[in-house]
Amino acid sequence: MQIAKVCGTVVSTYKESNLSGTKFLLLQLVDLQGQLLSDYEVATDTVGAGVDEWVLFTRGSGARQVLNSENRPIDAAVIAIIDTVSLSDRTLYSKKYSERMQ
Repeated sequence: MQIAKVCGTVVSTYKESNLSGTKFLLLQLVDLQGQLLSDYEVATDTVGAGVDEWVLFTRGSGARQVLNSENRPIDAAVIAIIDTVSLSDRTLYSKKYSERMQ
């Protein structure tokens, strides 16, 4: 699993038929200092995440173990919306305080 920030959505009018109704998010990976990396991932949204939220996502076979995703051609899935990320000496991210700053 990895941490990322939702930076947008990906809209597709035509897609594989068993992906119908699937929402795609554009994720930007986050490092251990809370900085955004130059790496991006497109993932299906299974939890209702929105732009600017930090999320936990999984890739590969883990993404296909999400309920109703077993037979879908997905390689990444958002599986949690993060409330806080803490390191031993500090809070790296807090959704509560992040929303106040915006």
